[in-house]
Amino acid sequence: MIDFQKNSVFKLSPARTESIAPEVAPLIIPGEQIVFCFKTVRDFVVFTTKRLIAVNVQGVTGKKKDFTTLPYSKIQAFSIETAGTFDLDAELDLWFSGLGNVRLEFRGGADVRGIAHLIAMQAL
Repeated sequence: MIDFQKNSVFKLSPARTESIAPEVAPLIIPGEQIVFCFKTVRDFVVFTTKRLIAVNVQGVTGKKKDFTTLPYSKIQAFSIETAGTFDLDAELDLWFSGLGNVRLEFRGGADVRGIAHLIAMQAL
């Protein structure tokens, strides 16, 4: 899903928390809450009150999953680009200490300002 070495871009659509929460529930710590969920065809990204969890569903059956946790505390800078009239996609760029740039691209309907607010509250 996220190729951290090549700054891979993929388009995410808003997803219902109820459909994704059971997948990441074992990773959630006490006091942590899921705030936003986004999904591609098989992969998904969850923004919690403490971190970003990227899940890469692998294999033909999809039973194998790679879970990557990116804590907000490691963010050095971030940038958002909101959707426009003709360009309906929004983007979020995150620069992580020791990792580099991670870019997420969202299809219309994503609350990137809300995501930016969440990140600012936790990273600043």
